[in-house]
Amino acid sequence: MPESTISIVPIGTKVCKPFILEVMVLNPESGFKFKVMVERSCTPQADAVWKLVFDLYRITDGNEVQLVHVSYTAGTPVEAKAVQAMVAEGVKPAQAAVFTNEVFPAAKAVAGKKTVAKKQKDALLGAMGKVVKPVSISG
Repeated sequence: MPESTISIVPIGTKVCKPFILEVMVLNPESGFKFKVMVERSCTPQADAVWKLVFDLYRITDGNEVQLVHVSYTAGTPVEAKAVQAMVAEGVKPAQAAVFTNEVFPAAKAVAGKKTVAKKQKDALLGAMGKVVKPVSISG
């Protein structure tokens, strides 16, 4: 028979401290570089908001020229947990493969565009979402 348990939660002011942590830098193709960061921002009620941030750069004459900035906000507790895990565990091989094979081409397709078509935006959203899906993070 399971033992009875009790949980006591102190009531007080919630605290949320925002931060940004770079978790991966990769050169997916000659002349390109992307940086992946985990960002925790906070709501006015001090609830954490977890984001996966991606910046794509073109390397020109040894200088990094930023082409695209993408911020993916975790939409479910499972996604938020996967983003949080990157802080302690880094990017897993399966996630790195998704970044290289799906996120990079989708981001490259919108580089330099003032207006992004819905189809392209959806492709980038879907690719970023695959990074934090349970199937992707098991590897």
